[in-house]
Amino acid sequence: MILEINAMFSFFKKKSPPVEVPSPPVTPAPPVARPVAPTPTPIPALTSSPLPAQPEPAPAPPARQGWMDRLRAGLRKTGASITTVFTGTRIDDELYDELETALLVADTGVKATEYLLHDLKRRVKEAKATEPSQVKTLLADAITDLLTPLQKPLSIGDHHPTVIMVAGVNGAGKTTSIGKLTKHLADEGLSVLLAAADTFRAAAKEQLAVWATRNTVEIISQQGGDPAAVSFDAVSAGRARGRDVVLVDTAGRLPTQTHLMEELKKIKRVVQKADGTAPHEVLLVIDGNTGQNALAQVKTFDETLGLTGLIVTKLDGTAKGGVLCAIAREKPIPVYFIGVGEKLEDLETFNAREFAQALLS
Repeated sequence: MILEINAMFSFFKKKSPPVEVPSPPVTPAPPVARPVAPTPTPIPALTSSPLPAQPEPAPAPPARQGWMDRLRAGLRKTGASITTVFTGTRIDDELYDELETALLVADTGVKATEYLLHDLKRRVKEAKATEPSQVKTLLADAITDLLTPLQKPLSIGDHHPTVIMVAGVNGAGKTTSIGKLTKHLADEGLSVLLAAADTFRAAAKEQLAVWATRNTVEIISQQGGDPAAVSFDAVSAGRARGRDVVLVDTAGRLPTQTHLMEELKKIKRVVQKADGTAPHEVLLVIDGNTGQNALAQVKTFDETLGLTGLIVTKLDGTAKGGVLCAIAREKPIPVYFIGVGEKLEDLETFNAREFAQALLS
């Protein structure tokens, strides 16, 4: 029976071929939009390359170089005794003793001299210096650092006009310095008005008028007028005429002349009535020839007026230029300008490094 069924199955398998059922057409699926990943920005590899070398400092412009030559010549008397100390071959106590004497002779003052010697010995030890010439270089660095707090530019433009009151003892070169300062400001494109408030000295007004003519600026003056009234008129005129700077020349006086020092206070009070913010600068002109006496003047005038800056004149004829170190140590009022001659261009802005280098050149 089983055989018959198998035979029948084989028969139907041969006689009935399989029926092919057509497959439904396949519609291809639409492409799926895929977000495109942004191309990553390559990150530069870190390297251990050294930083690029700093460019060499630009050489001083010709005008400044000419000033440096005049400054070196002017400070030669002061620096001669100091530089002689370094002509030996040894760094010992004798060198430091000679240097102490030389600094005191240059009117550096006791406090500044002690400070410089202490600082210099530290620098020599740290640098492991073995030659006196190296000590000289280190002294220039020490003087530069001591004087740097005095290096500050005169700021013009925060007030219109900027009122500058100028004081000084007789013979310090106050009026001449005002003329040179006027030239300096005019060269910077600033308009200046002068106030001839020195009514005590004969021909002071005429002298200031000469500088006004040289610099082509206006001047406010009165014949025998009150100094405070002249100052008031000048500040008022400066505001009305739109001037950048008003320079008030006051009478020269000694700090011991109490009645004249009181007159300075009065001028300052009256100027404040013309402009509540003035005077914006109170400058003292000191003669570099006077040495330690210049320091005494700075202290006294500062107590009276509240000084904001100094102009140091006549450094070309003195062996006492070290007084700037004394001022830096005992009364560090900014030194805006220094002068080494009588010409207009012989008044320049103070630079601590230039001064130190010129002193020890």
